[in-house]
Parts: sequence; structure tokens; C-alpha cells
Amino acid sequence: MLKIGCHLSSSKGFLAMGKTAVSIGANTFQFFTRNPRGGKAKELDLTDVAAYRAFAEEHGLFPILAHAPYTLNACAADEGLREFAGNTMADDLARLEHLPGSMYNFHPGSHVQQGAERGIELISSLLNEILKPEQTTTVLLETMAGKGSEVGKTFQELRAILDRVERSDQMGVCLDTCHVFDGGYDIVSRLDEVLEEFDRVIGLSRLRAVHLNDSKNPLGSHKDRHEKLGEGNIGLQALEAVINHPALRELPFYLETPNELEGYAGEIAMMKAAYREKEA
Repeated sequence: MLKIGCHLSSSKGFLAMGKTAVSIGANTFQFFTRNPRGGKAKELDLTDVAAYRAFAEEHGLFPILAHAPYTLNACAADEGLREFAGNTMADDLARLEHLPGSMYNFHPGSHVQQGAERGIELISSLLNEILKPEQTTTVLLETMAGKGSEVGKTFQELRAILDRVERSDQMGVCLDTCHVFDGGYDIVSRLDEVLEEFDRVIGLSRLRAVHLNDSKNPLGSHKDRHEKLGEGNIGLQALEAVINHPALRELPFYLETPNELEGYAGEIAMMKAAYREKEA
């Protein structure tokens, strides 16, 4: 069964997100832990969390993917910005313990003229500070498009971070189809080769989720502009190959396309129709 959902607003709580997901045909979803531009998270409603957990169990909504705010920069040159990122992420992870087995995705950050190696060092140092032995949430590094001074534009940079994290068993990777395509990985014509490289450099066992997006820009553009499925430069045929690939088909897929709920419902239905169930 295809595990697929989209990005939902968390403003009305977990139970509301769960019901919205089911209403559009999703069986998982992604949400921001707080305002995507940063700021304080609203107080956690444990009654709502308990109601959601019962609903999710009934409808098979696990696992869900929490997304850290875009503004966090774990490798900022400014120590105060790094401290803010670390405190926010630590708070997010503590809150997610009320939803055991969830995943937490974040953009590694931008080194801003410090150099990628220094950025990698700072990101891994922050992760070593916030990861706790008792946590049940898996933290995911997202593949990036290479815009500006982003860290994580290559599989090698992600591997370098993972190698420096002491509790790397609590870490994984989220592959964004738009980002890797914009970053120069040809998932349209060379999907097998791209995944073989991922396996060689990072290991497919680290791949825990996929952001399923088309791209407004051509291969290697380093732009990071998402497009609706089938309306961009990746194209529907290539995205259907992604969800059906033996190395990917059992993973959860999360849509981040420029859509409202009706559009997401259409894309979910389209991908479900394209998904080929395994023969018994």
C-alpha cells in the first residue's frame, strides 16, 4: 500500500490534521512544529494529542513527519542564531515524544561564507548536543538544492554530518525530489544510478522519507522551486517511477507541491492509481 500524504496546517491541532488527511485520501501527513518562519510554539494540548493517537491508530496514519521551521540555521556564523536553532529543535523533539515513532525533518542550514566543512562541523555539533538516548523520534537531514551556501546539496555532505553525529542511529535522510533534481541528480533519466550513489555514499537504510515534488526549474539549476506533480521539469512519468522503485516504494511520501487541499487530494489519488501493488 502506498503511504502518501501532504503538508497540513497544524493551527487546529493534531486531531484536526488527522481528520483532514483522511478526508483527502492521505494515510500520513507532514506539519510544521511551529510557525515556519520561526517563533514560539503554542502550548501542546495533551487531550488533543491523546484523541489524535486513537484516531491515527484506527486509520493507520503512522508515521507522521514533523518539519522544523525554515528559519533555523544550525550552522549560522552567529552563535546566538545557532543557540536559537538548538533550543528550538530540542523543544520540538521533547514535544514529539508525545507522538512516539514520529520523524523530525530539518534543513541542515547555510554556512554563509564559512565554507561547507565548517558548516558540517557546526551542524553535527548541534545534533550532538540535542539528541538524547531515550528519544523515539528519528531526526532527518533533508537533501538540499544547493541554493546559495546551503549545506546538504550532495550526498557526501550529508554523509559527513552523519559521520560526526554520536547518536547517528537516531538519524536518517529525507530525499526531496525537487531538491535533488535541482541539485544536479538526474532522477528522470538515471534514477537507478542516483539511488546506487545514495546507497554507496550514505546507505539506503538511512533513507526514511521522500518529499514528492515536481520542479519549476531544470536539472542542476540550484533554485528550489516546487511545482505540482506532472507540471514541472521532472514530469509525471519520472515521479511515478520514484514511488514504484523497489528501493523507495515502502517509504512514506509527502507532497509539498503548491496546492490547496483539493489539489492535494487529486495528486494523492493520481499517485495511488499509479502505484503498482506487489504480486503475492
